[in-house]
Amino acid sequence: MQQKRSYRRVVIFVAILLVVFAAAAAAYFFGGGLVRRTAADGMIAGRSEVHVMILGVDKRKDDVGRSDTLMVATVDPERGTAALLSIPRDTRVAIEGAGYDKINAAYAYGGYELTKNTLEQLLDVPMDYYILIDVHAFERIIDALDGIDIDVEKRMYYEDPWDDDGGLVIDIDPGMQHMTGEKAMQYVRYRDAEGDIGRIRRQQRFMRAVLQKVTAPEVFAKLPEIVGEVAKSVQTDLSVGDMIEFLQVMKKVQEEGLAAEMAPGRPAWYKGVSYWLPDVVELRRMAARAAGVPFAGDAADRAACYAAKYKDELPEGFRFDEAERKPSGKEAPPTDGEAAKVQEKPKDETKPPAPSEVAVTVINSSGITGAGAEVAAILQTKGFVIRSVETGKRSDREQTTIMAAGKSVDLFYGMPFPCILIEGGTKGEALVNIGRDYGNHG
Repeated sequence: MQQKRSYRRVVIFVAILLVVFAAAAAAYFFGGGLVRRTAADGMIAGRSEVHVMILGVDKRKDDVGRSDTLMVATVDPERGTAALLSIPRDTRVAIEGAGYDKINAAYAYGGYELTKNTLEQLLDVPMDYYILIDVHAFERIIDALDGIDIDVEKRMYYEDPWDDDGGLVIDIDPGMQHMTGEKAMQYVRYRDAEGDIGRIRRQQRFMRAVLQKVTAPEVFAKLPEIVGEVAKSVQTDLSVGDMIEFLQVMKKVQEEGLAAEMAPGRPAWYKGVSYWLPDVVELRRMAARAAGVPFAGDAADRAACYAAKYKDELPEGFRFDEAERKPSGKEAPPTDGEAAKVQEKPKDETKPPAPSEVAVTVINSSGITGAGAEVAAILQTKGFVIRSVETGKRSDREQTTIMAAGKSVDLFYGMPFPCILIEGGTKGEALVNIGRDYGNHG
């Protein structure tokens, strides 16, 4: 049975806004609408803040799915503050009963309860409420808003032939765009060489655009439809009343802004799989800052112990970007407190990587027998690593395309068969999708 490659990483920010800020508004304006439910003994906690775990889940038929988006909203009604922390889905963590894995796997192993437990262990912070969002409702919610306007920062092109919806093609031009639900889904799903870091930046950019739209006067006439779509796609232990009360103060939230950060850490590869290795000490320092408490004493000691254990249990063989390796070339994990600084080091982006650093997936969508194996053999002679050779879902694709990230696309010039080169996709990977024009080469 062929393995399907799915790059679905959808974030339903409208639902997040309507629910999370609703909680903030209820707490801020109605005095104690939210209360801390989780005992905070032995954890980082201030006097009045409440933590809300937000999960965007990709549910599928006969499959519980995985959490494609994970955030923590920290609301402090006494201080009148709110902050949002994004946790990359590739974050490597210890999951009870399953060992170390990506944090998005926790939902597949044990639902939101196990995700909550895993997140609390990582952050040393209690989760008081949860919000579970069905990502498939994303388009309907955006369309209920009559779309949103966003200034797209760059050309975006990406293909995923194995997407469960019959194949995904993202094609967005730079500049100001009015996005329908379908186009907005493409924007938040776009995958490039920046990985989770770039995606989270786009998520936060998109969030600001949505917040701008939902505060527009003309949207208030559509509130029943919007709330109806949110109600169908959200599971939470927050009350519907909290969501509705938020609408009274949406404009105030927009004007004052929302602090948004991403969990600090470092990207790495292990046995061909990408991970995000968190800087535990800095991450918990951020949690203490959001709670309005000093990062010292027992909290700092627990962070140091957890970080040391995490480092000791990291298996040998993790690969980091060349620009981030130690001077000796030995692949060693970063020390906590240094990881965030390491990722800021300048990189030489003027030269493409070696072909041996690019893993290629070849998909034969041409209907030409043996074309996949032939192309794979050509690429192997040029030094590329062949990840897999597969038969596409279709056999009538007209043109052959090669998609690679950044300077990697330069490696594919001069192929002995007709093809269109496209910059996009994930760093260190390339996708060759063979079309019927392959039969025209000599």
